[in-house]
Amino acid sequence: MSEYINNRQMRQKTIKDIIRQLHEGKTVDEVKTQFEEVFHGVSATEISEAEGALIAEGLPVEEVQKLCDVHAAVFKGSIEEIHQPEQPALIPGHPVHVLVKENKKISHILEKEIRPFLSLTAIDDPGAVEQLKAGVDQLKDLSIHYKKKENLYFPYMEKYGITAPPKVMWGVDDEIRARVKEVAALLEGHSDQTETLIRKVQDMADKIEEMIFKEENIMVPMLLENLTQEEWKTIADGSGEIGYMIEDVPQWEPKEADKEENAPTEPEAGIVKLPSGEMKTEELTALLNTLPFDITFVNKDDKVKYFSEGKNRAFPRTRTILGRNVSNCHPPASVHIVEKIVEDFKNGVKDEEDFWIRMGKKYILIRYYAVRSEAGEYLGVLEVTQDIDEIQNITGEKRLMSE
Repeated sequence: MSEYINNRQMRQKTIKDIIRQLHEGKTVDEVKTQFEEVFHGVSATEISEAEGALIAEGLPVEEVQKLCDVHAAVFKGSIEEIHQPEQPALIPGHPVHVLVKENKKISHILEKEIRPFLSLTAIDDPGAVEQLKAGVDQLKDLSIHYKKKENLYFPYMEKYGITAPPKVMWGVDDEIRARVKEVAALLEGHSDQTETLIRKVQDMADKIEEMIFKEENIMVPMLLENLTQEEWKTIADGSGEIGYMIEDVPQWEPKEADKEENAPTEPEAGIVKLPSGEMKTEELTALLNTLPFDITFVNKDDKVKYFSEGKNRAFPRTRTILGRNVSNCHPPASVHIVEKIVEDFKNGVKDEEDFWIRMGKKYILIRYYAVRSEAGEYLGVLEVTQDIDEIQNITGEKRLMSE
């Protein structure tokens, strides 16, 4: 046993050393040769532990993110099959089945609708450019695929102590989104910068394919090792809230034996008593979901404790975020803003903060309030989001009921 532990520690140390060498400028070929000399295979879990150790030792998440594509190329082909992801991948409606099918669609777009039109000869043909535009346009739904991962899969990874991969992966997701937008813009204004365009499209496609590999060979095996059937069911149920890249996704149900074994206990319906009145749980739930805006409450320990589930939401929310640290619910690029707001609320520097942004036709007002007890004790943060586009257009007065 001690020999196994020592070997594992040695392997993890070597992985960290390899990543550091890449960071210091070593070429992929140099590192890959060293890697292959030391290892016969490495598990996805060990990669996760190595990344987590690097972050814990002070290497910024952004730096690990920069190395992500490089060390993925090194690790590709060396990851052991420590699970049997093929089984859930064959069950229609299972989240892994959906993920794999969406990845196949993404791969098809890259291989059939984008890469064939990336030669200097082809791209000089106006018809080829139009086909390339159409192919890139099909990638607009890629964000749906990534949102499911970020809002449904990542919370469970964090729950089971897998913290580094979600942070790194989310950053790369955002980078891919940015690259797709950049390429689409370049195609719209296509001029004489043909070689630059080809290179940027190729880089975008390569990055997307690397993410497909990471999802199926690193993320999915980790999840299959840890999640219960009921947790997979929660992911399946929450997926419809965000959407799909594919059509006709059937409803998936765990086996009856698994459902009975992991069946959650339903809270007993009762009365919620408040200083100014009381309501049935059903009434309170319906009332909060009827509000013309979304509310989310984060407690004093920075955990998401509640969010309303109205019909028209500004941002997607799934029940997997409950109990999640609020810092992990935001992309790496904006998490520092959220953390500063919370810090200011806790320290009494501020009691509220507002933002407003354009999202397509929506004009979203985002308001944060410090929640305090009557004695002034900090209890948490209330986030209120609302589409105010129509409200902005209100003029004059309305004193009569609509017919």
